[in-house]
Amino acid sequence: MTQRVALVTGAMGGIGTAICQQLSAAGIKVVAAHHSNFDRASEWLKEQEAAGFKDYVCVAGDVGDQASCAAMIAEAEAQVGQIDILVNNAGITRDRLFSKMERDQWDAVINTNLNSMFNMCKPVVGKMAERGWGRIINISSVNGVKGQAGQANYSAAKAGEIGFTKALAQELAAKGVTVNAICPGYIATKMVMAIREDILKGIIDTVPMKRLGKPEEIGALVAYLSSDLAGFMTGATLNINGGLYFQ
Repeated sequence: MTQRVALVTGAMGGIGTAICQQLSAAGIKVVAAHHSNFDRASEWLKEQEAAGFKDYVCVAGDVGDQASCAAMIAEAEAQVGQIDILVNNAGITRDRLFSKMERDQWDAVINTNLNSMFNMCKPVVGKMAERGWGRIINISSVNGVKGQAGQANYSAAKAGEIGFTKALAQELAAKGVTVNAICPGYIATKMVMAIREDILKGIIDTVPMKRLGKPEEIGALVAYLSSDLAGFMTGATLNINGGLYFQ
């Protein structure tokens, strides 16, 4: 069988890196997509090679811009062929209480986190449906299901991702294309681990399992959803948050 190809947005962050590694370990060709302004791509590739992951293809663009997404996907297809698996992982935060939130903070998060669903999926889902196989995996958030003070923009976007997932799953179910959403809780990425120790302890205390999630736990779930064995699961919202919130 021809090797399947996965395109992962936000590939060079903590969760994105784990997703790329788990997909690669499952025998899937990985296209690592990053923002055009990200200046550590070469360094990241060297780190991955040192860890044993040597065959990533990189593309750059802006998931909030439709034309940039189309160009990014076209570049990926020119290099490695059809995109079989799309992991929409890129996201940003602009946290602020709503009473003080500026419109540009709202727009930035909605554009990157939610409008990107349209921008990235539009060029690939029709081709997946024509081939009769495809996987769309959207990385939402626990705060998309429970909400979070100071994150009206982020919670709205992540909740929108879940609604988008359910609707698109219904449209594509008969075409052999599955669409699922993952809602991580607090994950031990480098960014989270850099939080001041007392604040981090307070966060962990809210989690019933009394620990942070591991990035590779998210990556492993993505790898499963990308597999043939996950072919009967679509439209699902999968919580992976240590018991922090039950939907």
